[in-house]
Amino acid sequence: MATVEVKNLDGETVKQLDLADEVFAVKPNQSLLWEATKAYLASQRRGTHSTRNRGEVSGGGKKPWRQKGTGRARAGSIRSTLWRHGSIAHGPKPRDYSYEIPEKMLRGALRSALAAKFQENKLKVVDQFNLAEAKTKAFAGSLKKLHADKTVLVVNEGPNRNLELSARNIPGCELARHHRVHPYQVLSHDELLISESALMRLQESLR
Repeated sequence: MATVEVKNLDGETVKQLDLADEVFAVKPNQSLLWEATKAYLASQRRGTHSTRNRGEVSGGGKKPWRQKGTGRARAGSIRSTLWRHGSIAHGPKPRDYSYEIPEKMLRGALRSALAAKFQENKLKVVDQFNLAEAKTKAFAGSLKKLHADKTVLVVNEGPNRNLELSARNIPGCELARHHRVHPYQVLSHDELLISESALMRLQESLR
């Protein structure tokens, strides 16, 4: 059975924790991770791009020259797509890029992401985020003691105001609740720092 050390915020090991092999000992599925990442990044796109079609470009209400007799090509508007400063044919318009993948695929991707972090020794477990006060310097020091002072995803079970205030100004540090964590968030950070209770809840939901 896979095991991991549980430490406190001072970096001291307090106990060993058994982990479920069906979650943390599986071989990461790269295709599931790719699909989950693609869906997540697509949902982050704002989709506000817009170009003007012929009806939206100002001017061009008058025919530039008569239809016949000039020797030039026929033209009905100076705002044609063929003209400089004209309209854009079939250009992008505001749209929603987001889409959802099946829940089973998303759970499998999250299982693979957690397994990858564990197998790379980049999963750090703390007994609890018990912060006496909201101090960014103190929490940054704890991250350094836990060797998680690069980019780190901090996952907690319940709301923790002191943790939120302490972590929000640390560069590369992102906070997430255990039931909202996404595979892309796990993969896009160097380290995963999670509380023991959040890990147990997350593990039970993925078994």
